[in-house]
Amino acid sequence: MIGSRIGGRYEIVKNIGDGGMSKVYLAHDVILDRDVAIKVLNYDFANEEALKRRFKREALSATSLTHPHIVDIFDVGEEDELHYLVMEYIEGQTLKKFIQDNGALTPELALPIMQQIVSAIANAHHNGIVHRDVKPQNILMDPDGNVKITDFGIAMALSATAHTKTNSVIGTVHYLSPEQARGGMATKKSDIYSLGIVLYELLSGELPFTADTAVAIALKHLQEETPSVREVYPSIPQSVENVILKATMKDATYRYDSADEMYDDLLTVLSPERANEKKFAILFDDDRTRAIPVVSETPKFDSVEVTKKIEPVRLEQPPAPPKKRKKWPFIIGGIAGVIILLLLLLLVPGVLGPKKAVIPEVAGMEEMEAKDALEEKGFKTVKSEEQQSDEVVKGEVIKTIPEAGKKRSVDSEITLYISAGKESVKLADYTGREVTKIIELLDDDGFKSIESEYEFSEMAEGTIIRQDPEAGEVIPSETDLVFTVSKGEDVKELGDLSGYNAEQLEDYEKSSGFEIKVTKSEHSDTVSEGLVIRQSPSRGAKIKPGGTVEVVVSKGAEKKPDKLIVKKVTIEYVPDVVEPTPDWEDGDEGEEDDEFDGGQQIAPVPQRIQIFVQDKNRTMATPVKVFTITETTQQEISLNLEEGQSGAYKIKRDSITIIEESVHYSDE
Repeated sequence: MIGSRIGGRYEIVKNIGDGGMSKVYLAHDVILDRDVAIKVLNYDFANEEALKRRFKREALSATSLTHPHIVDIFDVGEEDELHYLVMEYIEGQTLKKFIQDNGALTPELALPIMQQIVSAIANAHHNGIVHRDVKPQNILMDPDGNVKITDFGIAMALSATAHTKTNSVIGTVHYLSPEQARGGMATKKSDIYSLGIVLYELLSGELPFTADTAVAIALKHLQEETPSVREVYPSIPQSVENVILKATMKDATYRYDSADEMYDDLLTVLSPERANEKKFAILFDDDRTRAIPVVSETPKFDSVEVTKKIEPVRLEQPPAPPKKRKKWPFIIGGIAGVIILLLLLLLVPGVLGPKKAVIPEVAGMEEMEAKDALEEKGFKTVKSEEQQSDEVVKGEVIKTIPEAGKKRSVDSEITLYISAGKESVKLADYTGREVTKIIELLDDDGFKSIESEYEFSEMAEGTIIRQDPEAGEVIPSETDLVFTVSKGEDVKELGDLSGYNAEQLEDYEKSSGFEIKVTKSEHSDTVSEGLVIRQSPSRGAKIKPGGTVEVVVSKGAEKKPDKLIVKKVTIEYVPDVVEPTPDWEDGDEGEEDDEFDGGQQIAPVPQRIQIFVQDKNRTMATPVKVFTITETTQQEISLNLEEGQSGAYKIKRDSITIIEESVHYSDE
């Protein structure tokens, strides 16, 4: 296919991917001069006209999905038996390749990726679309770390066709929900289960369930609980693991009610308030009766990670009982007699009737030429009727009635059906109407193709802006009908910026095209410093590129005022002891002197005191007070502390530390 052009406008450049249901090519749209990705389906639509129309309608409905994390589908078409989708080209890699290259991610890296994925699935669910095959292989990542989900059209349309016909399952067994593994209908909660498996793989770098065959893996989805990611990586918070556990509950009743609920949960899993969260668990009634599905072993898949159609077991029908033979000898004898009589009449032409002749083949002749050929055979009564035909040129014979090759009386009337050419219809003006309804209306009218091209407009999304050709007479089989459809105003949905830091805001500003403006900073007891508290407009608002989004950023919790702590301490004077001198012994007996005690003299020698303080404004490097004492003294030491701060003081006497104590802001 490389080097060829399909749809009259898409030149195939190279192969960029292969999967179980399709091949993907890089192509160039020569009309709009842009690169696109074309996914060519491997599904065989031969002799399935109803399924062709259904696939085209279902895939086209996926083009209504407009979301920053969903790959845009531009076109759906077919050429001969080739069915393809034209999509936005994302330069980058699949999320599966990213996981293989980087291994297990930290929650800080995994959660922003997961939030993008879940927001895209939530948007699809709001539009009534279930993906059915959520997996990292269907998620593309650009060099900036932005992800986009693809294959909404294929998953939805093929599951609709194949499942309707055979009760087969379309999907990848590693990410298949228990209800899908049982052969049940995929629902929005099936997508939520697959999202839980994707989060497990992001955080662990591995799949929760592996085995040699698809059936063995499916049994694990049905019977085994999702392994604990914290057993491998204990640093992962319990609140993060709880998201996986809740999303992958076997009973869909206990999963998240919606992708929106899962998205909101992901926004807060790393908040301090959830640091001590208990493990998610549901108390089951083990005594209740349960039906255990019977799953028989099947041969190994070539690759259990590839999307496949799993055919159901077909039971052989018992042979029909032989019919009872009945004998009707008399009737058979009578019929044989009649047959013999008819044969005799045929062998003797003209015995009982007029002359007969074989009607010649005149299809493709001009009318007069055909009449001459019939007259040569003896047929005189010939009439003509016009009939529309897509195959026979106008004015030529389509057929005769009776048909050519049959033997008829020359007196019989022969009708020539003359081609009136291809049937034309009056094409109405469909501008201003909803495109999906019009395409469904025209689906069986035999147009060569009906395509939709999308552009931004002030008209409502999905409204036909113009059509080519315009209203008038057309021949459907020769007409490529192109509707130019409104994508609505050139707006994007604003995400939830709560909890974003400055770097994340800058990244979002680049990827979204919005102008992010910090208008205010204020204290918050619940939002950490530097993170967004609220935004205007709010999450989900539709904004044109370049529009301004105002955010309020947290300054952290408001601090309490400084605290002055005063400590009263007693500094003890310890006198030096001096030995008595000989002169003291020559003193008069009986004389007493206050400066003598037992023959020892106590000298009031001054002692040098240094006080050191460490608080908000001072350090222990230099003393805050130096003085001398000759007696025990009391001092007040003041420490000025900020909220949460610790301080200390130290007292030295003649270079020897005699008192040392730590002080905290919370001390009374």
